[in-house]
Amino acid sequence: MLAGVLGLSALMGCSPLPSRYVKQAEPGVTLTALTASPETYRGKTVILGGVVVDQKQDGRLLWLHLRNRPLDKDYRPHRPTVNEGPEAGYYWVMVPNSSTLTPKWKQWARVTVVGRVSDPKQSESPIGPSMEPILTLLFMRGWTMGQAQQGGVWEESVDANYLLSVPEGLHGE
Repeated sequence: MLAGVLGLSALMGCSPLPSRYVKQAEPGVTLTALTASPETYRGKTVILGGVVVDQKQDGRLLWLHLRNRPLDKDYRPHRPTVNEGPEAGYYWVMVPNSSTLTPKWKQWARVTVVGRVSDPKQSESPIGPSMEPILTLLFMRGWTMGQAQQGGVWEESVDANYLLSVPEGLHGE
């Protein structure tokens, strides 16, 4: 019985990303496509892989500079087959509330990032206007040195007490 359950779970596979992000993300977006046509993806959700190479703190905002690592079919980042060209490039990730980021993120060897594409030329940040894509972080999965080991996760959270709502009957119908 246990072998059947283990076999079924192996067959089904467990995605390292919550399905809601996979569903809302633009399928198959690469750093090459994002760099070549940033206006096409502005405001859309994308999934990229990478290695954090630098960080800049700006108040509560944390800016992470990532070197791209292409993703496999399971959303795990890998070294690019060619160390030159746009897929071996860089991008920025803005973490809106860095105090919610687990301290273990600095030990992650690689990350899978789900983010919303911002306009790099409109950036009011310590990095200034950028030719590199900028994502606002929605979700991040950290990977440790062992390929099968997951290092942790970070997810954007919104306190329901701060969401604006209109009382029923006041919708102006």
